[in-house]
Amino acid sequence: MKLLVTGGAGYVGSVTSRLLLDAGHEVVVLDNLVTGFREAVAPDATFVEKDIRDAADVLTPEAGFDAVLHFAGLIAAGESMVKPELYWHENVVKSLALLDAVRAARVPRLIFSSTAAVYGNPVELPITESAAKAPTNTYGATKLTFDHAITSEAYAHKLAAVSLRYFNVAGAYIRDGYEIGERHDPETHLIPIALQAAAGKRAKLQLFGDDYPTADGTCVRDYIHVEDLARAHLLALDAATPGEHRIYNLGNGNGFSNKEVVEVAREVTGAELPAEIAPRREGDPATLVASSAKARAELGWVPQKPTLQAMIGDAWTFYRAHVA
Repeated sequence: MKLLVTGGAGYVGSVTSRLLLDAGHEVVVLDNLVTGFREAVAPDATFVEKDIRDAADVLTPEAGFDAVLHFAGLIAAGESMVKPELYWHENVVKSLALLDAVRAARVPRLIFSSTAAVYGNPVELPITESAAKAPTNTYGATKLTFDHAITSEAYAHKLAAVSLRYFNVAGAYIRDGYEIGERHDPETHLIPIALQAAAGKRAKLQLFGDDYPTADGTCVRDYIHVEDLARAHLLALDAATPGEHRIYNLGNGNGFSNKEVVEVAREVTGAELPAEIAPRREGDPATLVASSAKARAELGWVPQKPTLQAMIGDAWTFYRAHVA
């Protein structure tokens, strides 16, 4: 298939592009490089440096695209509460322009990289697709809004659409000398922060709260390996059905505590990794874990690298080679 990958110079988009190419697809990457990295784009993909608001320049009716995989957008939940107008514009206004281009070009499939942040503070765990949607930050609200737009588009115009919702992605793609990993500035995710501390780039890391109702008192979060997440997007391409908007949660089903993440990071890196307990952050739920039962049953998705050791090990290999 001929595929357009928006945000294909970013972390998840670049790994997914690599897997799509490995599967024999023709890939065109669209990215404005504001947060992405040109070197993350596979050399055998066609790269177009454009914003998604200008996707119609590429998604022309005669271009013959079979699907769009949409990763482009802003992802920092904390920032979204300080700059909500930026997130509404980037994640909704521009995504609607992309949706217009998809319709005008008669592209039959759309795969959307969404987020489990649409559920907010869960009432039941693990979180299923039928759980109440009550995002607690602007980031989650913008993603949910575009999900609603996709549902309407699928109903009215017979678009075949799939949204994938997940929490924390970790690890790196490392194969045959080709390496893609996580890089953000500033960094807000626990595993990359732990690696910064292990490499001496950060004096210490903080764990926010150790008095939660969990096994060791620290928050429990869902992590999946970036390769496993990327493979789910390939499976979603095959499952997309005209006139339907299918939604799947992707998660490990159990979760890992913050203390577990730190201990495995110490084990993998061999570093002391100084950590301190800081006060709780407002709005942090004790446990966030998504159920992937529907994705396993309908997509045949089974994580191949489900352990923290695999995720942090790959992330450390990438970090030492490309970031440290």
